[in-house]
This record gives sequence, structure tokens and C-alpha cells, in this order.
Amino acid sequence: MTSVENTCSGPDCGKIVDGSLKCPVCLKTGVNAFFCDQTCFKRNWALHKSVHSPAGQETTDPFPNYSYSGDLRAVYPLHPRREVKPNIVKPDYAGDGQPISEQKVQRSTQITVLSEDEQNTMRKVSKLAREVLDAGAAAIKPGVTTEEIDAIVHAACMERNAYPSPLNYYNFPKSVCTSVNEVICHGIPDKRPLQDGDIVNLDVTIYKDGFHADLNETYYVGDKAKANKDVVRLVETTRQCLAKAIEAVKPGVMYRSLGEVIENEAKKANLSVIRTYCGHGINQLFHCAPNVPHYARNKAVGVMKPGHTFTIEPMLSLGSFKDQTWPDNWTAVTSDGKWSAQFEHTLLVTETGVEILTARYKNSPGGPVSA
Repeated sequence: MTSVENTCSGPDCGKIVDGSLKCPVCLKTGVNAFFCDQTCFKRNWALHKSVHSPAGQETTDPFPNYSYSGDLRAVYPLHPRREVKPNIVKPDYAGDGQPISEQKVQRSTQITVLSEDEQNTMRKVSKLAREVLDAGAAAIKPGVTTEEIDAIVHAACMERNAYPSPLNYYNFPKSVCTSVNEVICHGIPDKRPLQDGDIVNLDVTIYKDGFHADLNETYYVGDKAKANKDVVRLVETTRQCLAKAIEAVKPGVMYRSLGEVIENEAKKANLSVIRTYCGHGINQLFHCAPNVPHYARNKAVGVMKPGHTFTIEPMLSLGSFKDQTWPDNWTAVTSDGKWSAQFEHTLLVTETGVEILTARYKNSPGGPVSA
């Protein structure tokens, strides 16, 4: 068995620890939850205790007084932060949650042009990211929890000696984002079993050899969702929006023009485009210039050039484009509870057009269905 480093279980910490201080409640259930010191333990107790099962109750809603916009509820306790093999090279935020390298350039509109060698590394990492997403997607079926999918994604990253980029990014607690039904993005994997008729988006990013690669897809759970015409209209139109936007990518195109392509396609199907979240540059940094809004008449800065790598990741809704966030400070949902879907690829601008670095394989799970 490969040895692992212990990390502090404090939601706002994540430092490497010596393992001498453990949560006594977790120990009773056989879980090793480590803390760096008593101050950190006391400061984080209110959040950490959510991983403990209440007496006589297997799971619970951690936000009973929150006014949810739809039918979905958070289901805790969460599994403690998964451990990363010590030999895996980690991004700068893996320890304390702060991506300092990103923060230094967050106001910059300068878009990085990758060298030929750097482009080849992005190709390799992107293919591995596709493999990781496919491993998670293969497990999707009614009765499986999103936390079980998180475990699969995390293990797939470890097998490839890759770091799961979401883990501890601004203290995000999991290795993948799982967004179910009305969740737009950034859903935290938990103990809710997927149900026949749901849709779920898996958003995977990995970090290896100094580069990140990012992709996501929305999947039908069971057969009931595929029989729901509104759900199919939502999912397949979102898939088509991404495809149409990719077709427009080539040198000399303004990044802001992609929003026109996406919104025009969405309007044909009477769907709204989420505005709060956008595509982004990706390379040695998880998020950087350019910003890639998905709605029309945006003011994004930048012109495509060969060597640019970035994501397009449209999010569409059956209802309002407005969003709100759960008390976990991550889970973004539609304000009216209507369902949302998303698709994403990491792309490379070439001399003649575009290369989809995270393209599907012939045997990749999911894929389009007929409306």
C-alpha cells in the first residue's frame, strides 16, 4: 500500500500535519481526522462536526433553516478530505487553499501563449483528465451517491499520479464537482443517492507536470430523464451550444463573440444562459485570462491566437438565468429551482482553427440522445 501524507481536516486549513492530534469523535468510528493544533480544531469545530453522524440518524440536511430554491437538499455527513500520495506534485493552494500564483495575475488580461513543448504537455494532461472523467461517469446509476463518485475520481487521479485540481482550491472539500438537477455548478459531492430521472454534471480538473486540464459533461441518470422532453431539450441544447461555440474558434476571433453564438442557440430552444460563471484560460494556472462569458453582448477582452488554451463551458437553464448559492458557499443553484445543464472542453487555438484537447473517446460514457 502506498503511504500518504496526513492533511489537517480543518475546512479552512489543509496543512500537512504530523498526525498526533486527531478528532476524538471521528476516532470512535474508525476515521482518522487530523488537525494541526488545538486552535485550528476549535476554530473549525462548527464545520467539522458536520462529518459526524447524529445519534440514531444516518444522514441529515446541514442547512435545515435555509430556503432552498428547488427540491434538492444537501445530505451530510461528508467524508473527510481524501488523502493525496506524497509523491504527487501539488499546486500551490494544496496546503492552505490559496492559489497565490493565480491571485498575482487575477487582474491581468494578458493571455499566455504556450510553446510547442507546453502544448504537448497540455495534450497529455488533457487526455488523462478525459480518462478520469470517464471513470467517474461510468459509475453513474440510480442509487450511487455523488460522494462515491468523488472517491472513484480521486482514485483515478492517484492512479495517474495527478492532483485533483478542485481539492482545497479556496478550501473546496472534494476532488470533483457534482451538480445535480437545479445545481448550476460547484456542487459538493455528498451522501444523496442519485435517482432515476436525475441529471448530474461531473466537472473534473487535474494537475500534472505543471499544467491543469478541465472538462465536464452532464449525464442522464437511469431511463426516466431520457424520456423527459424538457430535460432532453435542456441537456442536448447545452451540448450543442458548446459544439457551435467550438466551431467558431480560430485565430483572430474575439473571445466576446462566443457568447453571441451560445445565446443565439439557447434562445432557439427557449432556454436561458447563466451569466455569473464563465469559461477561462487554463495552463499552469487553474483559472486565468481570458474570461469567456457565454451570453451575448458581453465585454470580454482578448483575441484568439495560436497557442492559447482555454475552456468554453456554457450553463443553460429551463427557467431563469439568475442564481443563488447554498450556505456551503460553493453550490450554485438556479434561483427558481428549474434544472440546469453544462458541458465543457479544454481547447487549444491552432494556426488553422482549434483542437479539442479533452475530446471524447468512442467508448466514453454518456453522449447525445434523440430529443
